[in-house]
Amino acid sequence: MSSLNHLKVIDLSRVLAGPYCTMLLADYGAEVIKIEQPGLGDGTRQWGPPWVGDQSAYFLTVNRNKKSMTLNLRAKEGREILFKLLESADVLVENFKVGKLAEMGLDYEPLAKRFPQLVYCSITGYGQTGPDKDRAGYDFMIQAEGGIMSITGPEEGPPSKVGVAIVDITAGLFASHAILAALIARGKTGQGQYIDVSLLDAQVAWLANVAHNYLATGERPGRYGNGHANIVPYQTFATADGHLALAVGTDRQYKLLCELIDRPDLWADTRFQTNPGRVAHRDQLIPQLAVSIQTRSTAAWLDLLRPAGIPAGAIKHIDEVLTDPHVQARKMVQQIDHPTAGPVNLLGPVAKLSLTPAEIAYPPPLLGQHNREILQSLGYQQVEIEGLIKSHII
Repeated sequence: MSSLNHLKVIDLSRVLAGPYCTMLLADYGAEVIKIEQPGLGDGTRQWGPPWVGDQSAYFLTVNRNKKSMTLNLRAKEGREILFKLLESADVLVENFKVGKLAEMGLDYEPLAKRFPQLVYCSITGYGQTGPDKDRAGYDFMIQAEGGIMSITGPEEGPPSKVGVAIVDITAGLFASHAILAALIARGKTGQGQYIDVSLLDAQVAWLANVAHNYLATGERPGRYGNGHANIVPYQTFATADGHLALAVGTDRQYKLLCELIDRPDLWADTRFQTNPGRVAHRDQLIPQLAVSIQTRSTAAWLDLLRPAGIPAGAIKHIDEVLTDPHVQARKMVQQIDHPTAGPVNLLGPVAKLSLTPAEIAYPPPLLGQHNREILQSLGYQQVEIEGLIKSHII
């Protein structure tokens, strides 16, 4: 049994933010029909190498559990097929540039009149309102303009982006959350609604405590490298053979740390006995801790710190993470058979529901793989489908 197997989602999005959103819904059983441009499809189908068989690894990332239908939305016949799909659809997700779907009569207002039950979600770079609404949005640019790059990277080095397209991913998370909220509201009112999600809003929202530090003080936040603006010591340290991530969140943990590294003087110093004191005097404390921690290997420190209840971890490479026994036990890497690429490894769903778990039921689809199936479900006859193919509607 799946949580959302009663829902149909029409996915007009491509690349990452929108497809990530709809993949999350598909994982819980929603029927997601991915509408793609005939002959080309989602641009990420060509974003390789690397390839898995004849499929780009990028496309495989966010398109599992979906059906693919090619549809020329600029043609009247293509829009008519979309309208037939929307008659039984619950959700539409799109990430076109602001105004583009309106040129085809596919924006929210006309569709809401025709399909009042529809929850319509737009994901754009800057949202549907405001002076920048017409700008195209890209994860990298939003990281720059949304502030995260200004607080990421070495303290004395250049600003840095996050290593994955975190703005796209979090925008997709916010969008899926909002869609579910709108569906709950629809269950009470019978009325769909419009959802406006912007990449910039998403990035500003997860500035979280750093943004509120500024709002509280009026002081521009700086970069702390792998350190923390509000907690000390909470950063990476060089060990004898690598690096250690150390997250000391309480005064009790700090006192115990001083005992374990044989530096009772660092607890006796009243400047360091409280977290506010350690934050204020981090420049005096951190170099002394660094000298002590560099005397042992990472493994030796983990063997000492973890049993004592002090949060500490090794800094792992991606291959080490994905082969980690705990990650494997949590089914965060799963294998599924793909029709052309053979066995394919994919990242698994995050939340584990006891009664209606998310699952990877179907591999990411081939371009237009479900054209005939979907059209037949809408009542199209074989001869009509052949005509749509010949006229490049699908």
